[in-house]
Amino acid sequence: QVQLVESGGGSVQAGGSLSLSCLASGYTYSRWCMSWFRQAPGKEREGVAGIDRYGTATYADSVKGRFTISRDNAKNTVYLLMNSLEAEDTAMYYCAVDRSGSYCSIPLRAGDFDGWGQGTQVTVSS
Repeated sequence: QVQLVESGGGSVQAGGSLSLSCLASGYTYSRWCMSWFRQAPGKEREGVAGIDRYGTATYADSVKGRFTISRDNAKNTVYLLMNSLEAEDTAMYYCAVDRSGSYCSIPLRAGDFDGWGQGTQVTVSS
């Protein structure tokens, strides 16, 4: 059974930083693409960053240079370090796993991911 638990969300002022974590259990996730999505009220779920089994990362253009995704396979954990946060980054952030293969789709497509966490809220005030 896929279980993903996010943590690390919160409120921060624009220009600040937050670090999100996603603890995975139920499977050995090291062989799959892991990613972070976000969804703001009234908007579609958007792929933010993904990392494949080889450690290759992909990012949405809106977060390139500001966000960094990483994974620690020994801990079954994926991280998202978010710097220079903007009000537009305000959203619920979800961790997701794509168990269909080792690579991440580019761009990230929510329909490719078959396991989701409950989400953690990030609020950036300007």
